[in-house]
Amino acid sequence: MLLNLHVKNLAIIDEVEVDFADHLNVLTGETGAGKSIIIGSVNIALGGKTAKDMIRKEAEFALVELTFLIEDAKVKADLEEMGISFEDDTLLISRKITRTRTMNRVNGESVTGAMIKKIADLLIDIHGQNDQQSLLHKEKHLEIVDRYAKEKMAGKEVLLAEAYQSYKKLKEELRENQIPEEERLREISFLEYELEEIENAKLSPGEEEGLAIKYRKLSNATEIAQGLSGIYGMISQESGSVSDKVSEGIRILSRISEYDEKVSEFWNQLSDIDALISDFSRDISDYMEEFDIGLEDLEEVEKRLDVVRSIKAKYGATTKEVLAYADKIRRKLTKYQEYESYQDSLRQKIEKEEKKLKKLSKEVSAIRIKCAKILEKEITQALVDLNFLQVKFEIAVRCREEYTAKGMDDIEFMISTNPGEELRPIGSAASGGEISRIMLAVKAVLAKHDEIETMIFDEIDVGISGRTAQMVAEKMSLIGKGHQVICISHLAQIAAMADTQFLIEKENDRNHTKTQIRQLNEEESVQELARILGGAQITEAVTGSAREMRELAAEWKRDNIG
Repeated sequence: MLLNLHVKNLAIIDEVEVDFADHLNVLTGETGAGKSIIIGSVNIALGGKTAKDMIRKEAEFALVELTFLIEDAKVKADLEEMGISFEDDTLLISRKITRTRTMNRVNGESVTGAMIKKIADLLIDIHGQNDQQSLLHKEKHLEIVDRYAKEKMAGKEVLLAEAYQSYKKLKEELRENQIPEEERLREISFLEYELEEIENAKLSPGEEEGLAIKYRKLSNATEIAQGLSGIYGMISQESGSVSDKVSEGIRILSRISEYDEKVSEFWNQLSDIDALISDFSRDISDYMEEFDIGLEDLEEVEKRLDVVRSIKAKYGATTKEVLAYADKIRRKLTKYQEYESYQDSLRQKIEKEEKKLKKLSKEVSAIRIKCAKILEKEITQALVDLNFLQVKFEIAVRCREEYTAKGMDDIEFMISTNPGEELRPIGSAASGGEISRIMLAVKAVLAKHDEIETMIFDEIDVGISGRTAQMVAEKMSLIGKGHQVICISHLAQIAAMADTQFLIEKENDRNHTKTQIRQLNEEESVQELARILGGAQITEAVTGSAREMRELAAEWKRDNIG
C-alpha cells in the first residue's frame, strides 16, 4: 500500500506531502490546480522520464519520494530476491533530479532506473489516458490475457520466450552461413593463409617488450660502450682518477687520525667509499668485457621485431588478442571445412528447438483459450455493471502463421455495445468514453487476481455522466474493497463515494504560484462536492444535494461492501 507521497520543487509544487489511506482515495480540485502534476510525480518516482524544466525555477533540484507498506510475503520475497533489504515493512523509493543527473534510491541504497521500474511492477498499477489508448492495440489484449492467466501459466510463458530466442538465433545462424561452394573454398584458402601466418610467427607473451628493450640496447651499443669506457677511465685508469684521489685522501687521514678521534671516523667513511669505487670500477670492467655485440645480432632482433609488430598490426593489438583471433579462425575453418556436417547439425538443432517451441506454444495457447473464455465472461459482467446493458464481448484467439516470443496466438478483443450490431474490434466499435469504461472493467477483473495492492486511476471518468458515472463510482468502490485505489476525478458521483478525499488547490500571489494538497474532513468533503455540483454559485440546495449524495454513497457501501 502507498502510505506517503512527498514532492519538492517540481513544476508548480514547492513542497507537498500526502498520507494516503486504505480503500478509495479521491483527489479533486479546480481545473489547472495541479492534479496531473500529483500523479505525474508518482510516475516520475517510479522511473518515468523527467524533463529538466520540471525543476521549479530557482531550485537546484526536484525530489519525489514514495513510501510503501509491504505486508504481502510473496511481494517481499520477490523484492528481497532483487537485493532490496527491509528494516521493517516499509519501502522508500526516492528520486532526486538535478539539471545534470538523476539519483535513484530504494531504502537508502542507490539503484538504476530500470530497477525502480521492476519494483514498481510489483507494487502499483497506474491507469491513465495512455493506458486507455493502448486498449486499441491487439498487443495489449494478449498482455491482458497473459496477466489474467499468469498463475495457470506457471512459468511456461517464460520458457516459451526462451525457446523462441534460441530458435530464432539458430535460424539466423543458418541464414547467415548459407555460402556458395566457390565462395566457401575461397574463404577456406584465405583463413588457412591467416592461420599459417600467425602460427609461423610463434608469438609469446611479453616478447615484443623484451625485443624493444634489446633493440634499443643494440642500436645504441657504440654510444653505451664509449660512455662506459669514459667513466671507467675517470674512475680508475686516468692520471688523477677518482680512485687515485680517494687513495691519497685515505693516506692523509691515516697519518693524522692519531691526533684526532673525529678524523678516524672520516678515515673509516672514506675507506668505505674507496671499497664502493673499487666494486663499481670492477663491475663496469666486467660488463665491458661481455659487451660484445655484432651487427648480425641487431639485424636479427630488428627482423624479429618487424615480424611481431606486423602480425599485431593485422590481427590484434596484443599477443593475447592475436592468439584469440587464431582460435576464432580455427573454429571458422573447421566449420567451413566440415560445412555439410555443420549445416546438417544446425538443421537438426533447429528442428529440435522448433519441436520444443511448437509444444510450448500449444500448451500456452491451450491455457490462453481456456482462461480467455473465463475472462470473457467476467469482463462482460463487469461491463454490464458499468451500464453496458446489452453488450456482447468476445476474446478472439486466432493462430498466427509464424512463431513469436509469445507463441502463435493472435488475440483481439471484440465488442458490440448496441443490440443488432456485429462484434467488431474495440478500436472501431467503442467511443472514447466507452474505452475508458471498458478499461475500467478489465482493471476491475484483473484486480481480483493480481497481487498488486495499489491502483491509481487518472481521468477514468472522461466522457461519462449520469447513471453511468454512478455505476463507475460503485465499481471503483468495489475495487477499493480489496485494494488501495487512488483516483483523480472531476465527477461528483466518484467524489461522493470516496473513503478518503483530498483537495488539490493552487495558491497565487503577485510573484508566486504553488500547488497544495490536503485531506478533507466530512464537512469539507460535502463542501467540495457542492463545488463540483454547483460550479460558481453554491446554494443551500446544492449543499443539501451534496450532503445527500454522501449519505447515499455511505448507505450503498454499507449494503454492498460492509
